[in-house]
Amino acid sequence: MSFCCGASMIGTKGTLKHIRTRIHNVPILLCPVCSRVDVHYLAWQEYEILAEYAHGDGALDVDFEDYTEMLPPDLLYANCVSNEETESPQDVVRGQIDNALDLLVLSARTGDAEWSEQLRRRLKILGQRAARLQKKAGRAE
Repeated sequence: MSFCCGASMIGTKGTLKHIRTRIHNVPILLCPVCSRVDVHYLAWQEYEILAEYAHGDGALDVDFEDYTEMLPPDLLYANCVSNEETESPQDVVRGQIDNALDLLVLSARTGDAEWSEQLRRRLKILGQRAARLQKKAGRAE
């Protein structure tokens, strides 16, 4: 699994900018707590090559899927706890909250105060994100 700041990263596709070139549909890993984004390690080499060529050609927008042979999603996101391609954002955040709550119980049992505090901060951020998603879903209906 891929982790960042203690949270499990979410597998999805996104748009990344390389100098002035936007590259769409790049397989990425996203941290739901700190919003860190990494190109998926299985797509990293293809991304680097495409980014350099696209920038060299002066392209402003490029679709990653048009120039690369995509791996099957089950292989690409096998190391992710959550996948935005198959789950709703609310379900992803809810799963992250459940995982953090389970870890909070474990941290309390082990008496690790520092870990407990980190988990509480993570839960606060995830709770805010869940509230925003709920509010957004309410407006869409």
